[in-house]
Amino acid sequence: MCYVINHMTPFELQIHTRRERAKARELRASQWWRQEIGKGVCYHCRGRFQREELTMDHLIPLARGGTTTKKNVVVACKQCNSLKKNLTIAEIRLKEI
Repeated sequence: MCYVINHMTPFELQIHTRRERAKARELRASQWWRQEIGKGVCYHCRGRFQREELTMDHLIPLARGGTTTKKNVVVACKQCNSLKKNLTIAEIRLKEI
């Protein structure tokens, strides 16, 4: 089964991504994000890391129409975030099978 997540034109996607990255900058400055990153645990591998080694990851990537909300954003180590690229969690799990 294949889901089409992104049905935007390239121009609409560019505007969407720019807007969502601005929201991500705001969210990174929030108390909620500081608490999440302060736990030091990667959402994907469950490893423990220093704050400097952690990044913000969108479960549904911005390039696929995802938004910057608390429900779509998780703490991830740099390695997991790089490996995930613009895949969804479901696609990653399917690759593992």
